[in-house]
Amino acid sequence: MAKKEQKDKGEAKLPRRIRIFSRGPTSSVGRQSQSTGQEKQKQSPSPGKPNQKQGKYEVKMNINLRRMLLWLLILFLFVPFLISLFQLQGVEEEVPLSQVLSDIKEGKIEKVEILGENIRLEYKGEELVKLSRKEAGESFTEILVGAEIDPTSVEYTARDRSVGELLLGLLGTLLPLVLIGVFFLFLLRQARGAQDGIFSFGKSRAKLFSKGKQTISFKDVGGVKEAKEELEEVVDFLKHPRKYRKLGARTPKGVLLVGPSGTGKTLLARAVAGEAQVPFFSMAGSEFMEMLVGVGASRTRDLFNTAKKAAPSVIFIDEIDAIGRVRGGGFAGGGHGEQEQTLNQILVEMDGFSPNDNVMVLAATNRPELLDPALVRPGRFDRRVMLDLPDIEERKKIIAIHAKGKPFVKEKKQKGYVDWDKVTRRTVGFSGADLENMLNEAAIQAARNKKEVIDMDDIEESATKVKLGPEKKRLQSKLEKKMTAYHEGGHAVVGHLLARADPIHRVSIVSRGMTLGATEAVPKRDKYHHTKSELLDKMAVMLGGRSAEELIFDEMTGGAASDIEKVTRLARRMVVDLGMSELGPVSFGPVWETTEWGRSYLEPAQVSSRTKAKIDSEVKRLVDEAHEQARSLLKEHKQKLTRVAEQLVKVETIDGDEFERLMGVKKKTVKES
Repeated sequence: MAKKEQKDKGEAKLPRRIRIFSRGPTSSVGRQSQSTGQEKQKQSPSPGKPNQKQGKYEVKMNINLRRMLLWLLILFLFVPFLISLFQLQGVEEEVPLSQVLSDIKEGKIEKVEILGENIRLEYKGEELVKLSRKEAGESFTEILVGAEIDPTSVEYTARDRSVGELLLGLLGTLLPLVLIGVFFLFLLRQARGAQDGIFSFGKSRAKLFSKGKQTISFKDVGGVKEAKEELEEVVDFLKHPRKYRKLGARTPKGVLLVGPSGTGKTLLARAVAGEAQVPFFSMAGSEFMEMLVGVGASRTRDLFNTAKKAAPSVIFIDEIDAIGRVRGGGFAGGGHGEQEQTLNQILVEMDGFSPNDNVMVLAATNRPELLDPALVRPGRFDRRVMLDLPDIEERKKIIAIHAKGKPFVKEKKQKGYVDWDKVTRRTVGFSGADLENMLNEAAIQAARNKKEVIDMDDIEESATKVKLGPEKKRLQSKLEKKMTAYHEGGHAVVGHLLARADPIHRVSIVSRGMTLGATEAVPKRDKYHHTKSELLDKMAVMLGGRSAEELIFDEMTGGAASDIEKVTRLARRMVVDLGMSELGPVSFGPVWETTEWGRSYLEPAQVSSRTKAKIDSEVKRLVDEAHEQARSLLKEHKQKLTRVAEQLVKVETIDGDEFERLMGVKKKTVKES
């Protein structure tokens, strides 16, 4: 089996091409189980080599050795303390030698014990012990004679220190020094592990990809044809610079990859690393920043200096909006000042006073509106490569790449035959990461169900799971289930009867994510423009669920809250932004402007209260017309609505083909016919 490469993933931003009309917010809790397997191997013992049991015995010995060292350390730390406690037990105080001699003369001392320079005294009639000291090398007998005391008048014994006492004294002297040394060594190792050395804050953390280390190439990137052509040209610049310099062309200094999450920006950069025969340095925007001021600028200098030494070379900065945001905005203190310093250094390195012709910078972001104008001007980022969600042809190529290495039902006569054309049409609005995740979830589901191949049901379930979440079982009463069925049936029936609405792909009353049911409408082709008639039909489909509740139950539920929010937002946008109302082609919305500080801000719409009232009136009129249209259609085709709802109660999910058998063939628009 060919080695499967892991593709670029990300969170995709859904366009409004797929209409999913859901019912009711609920909460969801997911569980995921994992199973592991264990292989057992038998090994015959051979001379000079340990068998499996011996290996286990050696591991245990290593563990016991560590424990033994730990206990020894504890003993070295606490034994001197315990010994000193026992030695001091019963000791009242330490008295001077003159006091000792005076007490001996008075006959108060019963017994004297000489331990080197230490004198241990036991007094008559007292349980406590007192201590004293004498000069080193001085005999106690000579001290008594010098004090005119008969040495025979007191019982005393003298003995030298034992080896254990000498070692204990030596340990008490060396142990604090050893502990201090271990403490400082621990701090040094911690600092080195956390920051790659205590003096390496300003070093770049870029990862170097040399030739042969990156196996992904442009062949592994599906779709995004124009973006690949731009980057292939960049790679050709690096491989054959003389061809362009003969004609007076210079190598582009920077290429900015812009697009929604999951469209393949990082994957394209990895492909450039695989195709280019030059050193490729990769670094994330957040890695420039640090808690110390000036570290970001220092790392930027180090990164570009390293790339210049290896020129020609490529630098890739992922998520550049982390450090490339618009400068200004008032007080530039703390981390904000650090971000500006880092950005200023990048601007100077890319196009400053010193030439920088042999280092190309690739950068990726999904928020280009936040970038500073000085960063995206020609001479720094000369090219801006736009990546969008894949169209139908691009989705075919992406699915073909991710389908490699997975078994599917290939025979048309077999049950569950995977129709890739249908899958491609069904995945409108999916990003490349969504498509990869969909096929991976399909393979997981097939394995969970103990199938040997992946069928169409697995792909349908995984596609719905990617967008709406996993299926959840909820304990609903018969009335609640019936109301949900009529709600979703209302969406589907209105969408089927309106010629300009998208065809119904699937209707379900199975709870997923935050919804109790969903109606999926998928266009037959990718749409880039929407007419006013299409938007009005779309509003009527959104209100089909509420209209069905009113028609059948003469009641309203909270399940239409999401539909009402969407239809109101769409109607207001038609009036305020698109000029699709009786107020004419006038924009009443807010405006983005840039001040002299280089800071973009949202200017509120300059609309009078009288005009606001007219806008509200127009929004209300559009919503009411859509509501009335949905109610009249459902009232006219009440039998079809009941037929669909009853089938939903029985089977819970109806696909597009079965829905057409219940409703009949959908009418075609003038353009389609």
